[in-house]
Amino acid sequence: MELDKYLDRIKNGEEDALKELYELIKNQIYSFALSILRNHEDAMDTLQETFINVYHNIDRYENKNKPLAWIYTITKNIAYSKIRSNKKTINIEEIEFVTYHNYDDKLLVETVLKALNEEERNIVVLHVVDGFKFHEIARILVLKLSTTLSKYHRAMKKLKLLLKEDEE
Repeated sequence: MELDKYLDRIKNGEEDALKELYELIKNQIYSFALSILRNHEDAMDTLQETFINVYHNIDRYENKNKPLAWIYTITKNIAYSKIRSNKKTINIEEIEFVTYHNYDDKLLVETVLKALNEEERNIVVLHVVDGFKFHEIARILVLKLSTTLSKYHRAMKKLKLLLKEDEE
């Protein structure tokens, strides 16, 4: 049965349709949310919120033969909203780098990162430590992609300069 039929059934008030749709695509939606959030609990919350939103916004869905795209869009919006609402200043002392060889390395990284302003530090950590792509970082921090890229490159230049001075 194609997904549009489930959405039509939900729109018509059939109680089992939402549950059946959930069982059919929950793994896909969870995986998509997890790929954005990188956290099991947040991905599970997003999964649940997605289906609540599907139910509450079913009248807005127009049968365009792209029901999964509509549901993915809802999931993506909830996930990015969750990231923005959870956004906090990155505490340098809490950053875990697996490449630390010793305590001096950790101190050096902390000292160097303190030289960056909060936005630069967030961009660098989100990209280098957490592995987010620049377009994802731009969405998370509500910046233009070009601004995100220029701030990242400016921050990296600062870091290279500081490290170079430290070697001398």
